[in-house]
Amino acid sequence: MLCIVNRICLKRSSSLLDAKAVSKRDLNDLYCWRWQVEVDLRSIKIGMQMDVLRCQSPDMVRKEIAAHLLVYNLVRVVMAQAAHHSLLHPRQLSFTGAMRMLRTFEESPSQCPRRQLEHRYAAILRGIAKLKLSHRPGRVEPRVKKRRPKNYPLMTKPRNVLRKPLIKQHVSIEERLK
Repeated sequence: MLCIVNRICLKRSSSLLDAKAVSKRDLNDLYCWRWQVEVDLRSIKIGMQMDVLRCQSPDMVRKEIAAHLLVYNLVRVVMAQAAHHSLLHPRQLSFTGAMRMLRTFEESPSQCPRRQLEHRYAAILRGIAKLKLSHRPGRVEPRVKKRRPKNYPLMTKPRNVLRKPLIKQHVSIEERLK
C-alpha cells in the first residue's frame, strides 16, 4: 500500500491475506490510530516520568503503574472537558501542556474558598483549551533516541559496596600527597 505523507511516498505492508477484506483507506486510518497509541504511550512513559519504575516489589510496581494510569486518565478527562467547552477535539490539545497547567494549580484548591473553585476550574479549562497543537497531518517521526547515553556502567551492586574501593583509592592518593 502506498501512502503520500507530506509529499513523501510511504509503502506500508500488512499481514492480511485477503487484500480486498480491508480497504487501503481503512488501513491508513488504522495506521493513524496506531500512531495515536504510540503518542499516548510516550505521554505515559516520558511525560509522566514513568520510563523508569521506582518500586521494587511486584505489588508496588503494579500500584505504581495503576497510579500513573489513573493520573493519565484524569488528565485526559480534564482535556476532554476543556476541548468540549472550546469546541475542539481532545487530540488537538497538548498532553504535556495540560499536565503543566494542572500542576500549576495543584496546590491552590486547598487554599481556595469553595465558592471560587468552580471559577478556578473554568479558568483551568480555558487555559488548557489554549494549549492547541499545530495541525500535523501524516506526521512521521523516526524511532531514535535523541540523547546519547552516558559512558558509565550500570549500578549493579549496592552504593555502599561500590563506594568502598573509591574511598580506599582516595585515601591512598591523599597519603601519597603527604
